[in-house]
Amino acid sequence: MKVAFHTLGCKVNSYESQAVAEQFLNENFEIAQFSDFCDVYIVNTCSVTAEAARKSRQMLHRCKKINPDATVIACGCFAQEAKEELLKDGAVDYVVGNNEKSRILSLIAERQQEKVLVDDLTHCTDYEDQTITNQGSHVRAYVKIQDGCNRFCSYCIIPFLRGRSRSRAQEDVLDEIKTLAENGYKEIVLTGIDISDYQKDGPKALADLIQKVNEIEGIERIRLGSLEVSLITEEFVKTIASCRKICPHFHLSLQSGCQETLKAMNRHYTPEEYAKAVELLRKAFENPAITTDIIVGFAGESEENFEESRAFAEKIAFAESHVFPYSRRKGTRADLMKGQLSKAEKANRVAQMMQTTNHLTEEFVRAHIGQKLEILVEEEKMIQGEKYQIGFTKDYVKAGLRSNKIEINKIVTFTPQNAIFAEGEWVLL
Repeated sequence: MKVAFHTLGCKVNSYESQAVAEQFLNENFEIAQFSDFCDVYIVNTCSVTAEAARKSRQMLHRCKKINPDATVIACGCFAQEAKEELLKDGAVDYVVGNNEKSRILSLIAERQQEKVLVDDLTHCTDYEDQTITNQGSHVRAYVKIQDGCNRFCSYCIIPFLRGRSRSRAQEDVLDEIKTLAENGYKEIVLTGIDISDYQKDGPKALADLIQKVNEIEGIERIRLGSLEVSLITEEFVKTIASCRKICPHFHLSLQSGCQETLKAMNRHYTPEEYAKAVELLRKAFENPAITTDIIVGFAGESEENFEESRAFAEKIAFAESHVFPYSRRKGTRADLMKGQLSKAEKANRVAQMMQTTNHLTEEFVRAHIGQKLEILVEEEKMIQGEKYQIGFTKDYVKAGLRSNKIEINKIVTFTPQNAIFAEGEWVLL
């Protein structure tokens, strides 16, 4: 039988899709392209924004158009949120929530009559056991260490769809990484919904895990998923800086550089505390990449608030910023707030913020020209009509080398002479 997957949203979703795919492979299913005529389609949905929810529904409806007799399974955050609605519209055969994905195979194999496997995760404390041994790329592997969120930012629906924060046992994480190392992976990315809350023991728990991963033979690079300001203490930074394999690339969620907006968002730090965290990282690491997420057009955000946020982004000099317009989500406090901005106003502010952050990214990338760098080669690719070996530096800048002798999954040293903007991103050459 043929099964196809389509995954929307975050790296956690990608990890979970891969874990489910491995279960199907172990039962001799053929993993096919999503556009192929398949027996089973699994769409791992996202609901972080209204647009993500719309795309999730669109992909689910596409399945029956390809094969009207196929079994279609919706899982993930949009499935958790809209289970009754999805079954009613006839495009979906099964709806599976966020703590039941490991049961998807049994739905198909045992032809179960139960159509909805969606539990209320409000008070869930159980971590769903999933594991992987291989991923699509044999270079970098994402390893999920945590699920759920306790922060309840006023704009965010995820705590209601993923449940409370819960962590994976350290032993299970390390066993999985050892297996991935044996299978040739050199780079590990520790990911989760809120890895800063790993094992709820402050910075020590995550730092201890990083130290142990640093000792695993075969692993050459360790990256971290999105971090919270509260995690970045002197003790935490000192500990991870002592780990040779840690990559100097830190995604530190900002959302806004304006204190008034941060308070309305229920983000528990000030711009000054954020800047202090960045200072600690830059003191411990030489020119680390500080990347972030920024929401513009939040409910009640004045022009002055926006300009304050933009000035703060420029002050921090982010290596890369993901800029989003605020998206109203039913069930969140922000949805009920006064001062909602129009779509046009939000789009205008996105464009202005991106003008600033794109300039900062270009400056960060160009600062690498002439420096001796290490890249982990991932693929061959044509750029402007020429063949390049493509990989990433330790601080996650894409780079290309003109050499057919370099093998995939090798760490090589080169000195870039130029930087170009190609296919929507900067590349060192």
